[in-house]
Amino acid sequence: MTRVRLEVRDPSPADGSVPIGRPKMSLDEAEATAAVFKALADPARVRIVNRLASSPEPVCVCHLTEPLGLSQATVSFHIKKLMDAGLLDREQRGVWAYYSFRDGARRRLSAILDLKEEER
Repeated sequence: MTRVRLEVRDPSPADGSVPIGRPKMSLDEAEATAAVFKALADPARVRIVNRLASSPEPVCVCHLTEPLGLSQATVSFHIKKLMDAGLLDREQRGVWAYYSFRDGARRRLSAILDLKEEER
């Protein structure tokens, strides 16, 4: 008999975020969107997101320390903030953890920043 393990996730801020250009935004949507901005409000986290966005495969913390010029503990701290915002997934491979964008996170980040210009 094969067992299937299901992972149940709590809703994350990224799941409730909405585009900034939206005509109306509820308080809950504003708080969720602000949490995503808060997670990105550090240059190290922006650089981590940049590395993950430009990588076709999940990235190990061990491959982020040198390019970012940060210790493994500091990179892990920043990754936890991004995970708490619901932007990243973690995959354990032996002793190393590999990170990638959570399903839909790229789309949600793009949508949050969608500020289409008004036609005049």
